[in-house]
Amino acid sequence: MLAHADHPIAAPLHDASVERLLTRALRRGDERVLDLGCAEGAWLIRAATERPGVRGDGVDLSAPALKRGRARVEAAGLAGRVRLHQADAATYSDPQPYDLVMCVGSTHALGGLLPALDAAARHLAPGGTLMIGDGFWEREPGEEILAAGFTPDEYTDLPTTIDRIEAKGWVTAYAHTSTRAEWDDYEWSWTGTLARWALEHPEDPDSGEALRTARRHRDEWLRGYRDTLGFVTLLLQRDGTAPEYK
Repeated sequence: MLAHADHPIAAPLHDASVERLLTRALRRGDERVLDLGCAEGAWLIRAATERPGVRGDGVDLSAPALKRGRARVEAAGLAGRVRLHQADAATYSDPQPYDLVMCVGSTHALGGLLPALDAAARHLAPGGTLMIGDGFWEREPGEEILAAGFTPDEYTDLPTTIDRIEAKGWVTAYAHTSTRAEWDDYEWSWTGTLARWALEHPEDPDSGEALRTARRHRDEWLRGYRDTLGFVTLLLQRDGTAPEYK
């Protein structure tokens, strides 16, 4: 996505947070990784570039995003280790399990947070880790949230979010809650990148719509969900004693 050119991780996470999560999730350095809803494969490219033993598959429906991602994979010299597939994340299958399954900011592709947990579990090797990132309400959503296109029951608060996850038979091994600075950097980055592109390409037929999109999203954020919508990225492992997985 053009808007993420200056912020390749499509989630409110600084580089240091991404690295800390990957370091905790990839303890051996030779894991097999799956990213469900990978877009351009930024997480996989980051993981494999810094850890020569890591191999991974990414799944997404967006042909343009995958095209850009494959070009980045080639440029990074990872063509033999990172594969990007155009497929539905909900139905993708591979005969070999994965040590790490990721779904950060893409749970909508699987029907929401709880269905995403079930989808990921089908791919996970025994003892493997799931990295999942999703929203939660920092405070009770008001009318401004509805105006921005959200519904009050779209998310819940953080404690309830964790309770729902662990009720599905998962144990939280680590989590990172995105800070306001991470949110601001993410939102200013992608709306600003899109606006700058529009100004630099006035002859492009999409220029006007790109600028309107950037301004509209910026206003929905500033006047709507800023300081109300939070984001948490969790490292989960399955609880072998839970009935869900017996």
